[in-house]
Amino acid sequence: MAEPIRVLVTGAAGQIAYSLLYSIAKGDVFGKDQPIILVLLDITPMLPVLDGVVMELQDCALPLLREVIPTDKVEVGFKDLDAAILVGSMPRKEGMERKDLLKANVAIFKTQGEALEKYAKKTVKVLVVGNPANTNCLIASKSAPSIPKENFSCLTRLDHNRARSQVAMRVGVSSDSVKNVIIWGNHSSTQYPDVHHAIVNHHGKELAAFDAVNDESWLKGDFISTVQQRGAAVIKARKLSSAMSAAKAICDHMRDIWFGTPDGEWVSMGVYSSGNSYGVPDDLMYSFPVKIKNKTWKVVDGLPINDFSRAKMDATASELVEERDTAVTFLGA
Repeated sequence: MAEPIRVLVTGAAGQIAYSLLYSIAKGDVFGKDQPIILVLLDITPMLPVLDGVVMELQDCALPLLREVIPTDKVEVGFKDLDAAILVGSMPRKEGMERKDLLKANVAIFKTQGEALEKYAKKTVKVLVVGNPANTNCLIASKSAPSIPKENFSCLTRLDHNRARSQVAMRVGVSSDSVKNVIIWGNHSSTQYPDVHHAIVNHHGKELAAFDAVNDESWLKGDFISTVQQRGAAVIKARKLSSAMSAAKAICDHMRDIWFGTPDGEWVSMGVYSSGNSYGVPDDLMYSFPVKIKNKTWKVVDGLPINDFSRAKMDATASELVEERDTAVTFLGA
């Protein structure tokens, strides 16, 4: 049996974590022979709830789960981590401007970045889920200068899965018959779900997504807005934000980091932008198509980009630049 790895989940008393922790503890993410020590961090008022979560995890009697550590202290939460899944963030409250939301989250992710710097292993893989995820991820990485920027990523896999599923339903195939969709940019309503390079396996034949769907106006219209607005649609229907699908996307994302992407396929992840072939400004966490091998991601460079895509990729980059520049002003505060 391998040595246990230490995995932190923040916001561990919340809804996403409730759907996520079982999958991690059962071996769906880090492998069926990888023992786990789960560290659950949340704010002090949530500690009684965390105690209940710990009891449930114990009651699952999962053979890989060696220990569960609930805490409200960063020095306990971030110690010797192999993986950190930062789910907790300040949600947008009614009447709150995006700037106020950014300011509150800069404070949280600066603290967490500093804790990673001080207590975690330098090899730790950090996934930021809490919104605004891209900019929160950038702030965390800037606050942990001795941990490689490549070790930080933010979640756009939920959007990637949504895009795959929309195309699959439209064509009438299973979602694993659709591959190589791309989410470009920000995990916000400016993101660009792109299927110009996607492939659909339709009754054993590989077709370009545009040919398989055979409805260009849908692919350039409702498809994009459905994926962009899906989170809001779930909240409207459920009166709560996406939890089950977010937890599944987190599992997919971390499993791909650990075990790599299948040959000939890429996935979407918000990663550090530096010298890419798409003209995306440096020093952003921007969602690109990536391939992963040996726990290292690489942007899939050199895909042809048409004018339609270019405009959408630039628009979401502009939003990220503005978010970053606003957030950085709060860093010194």
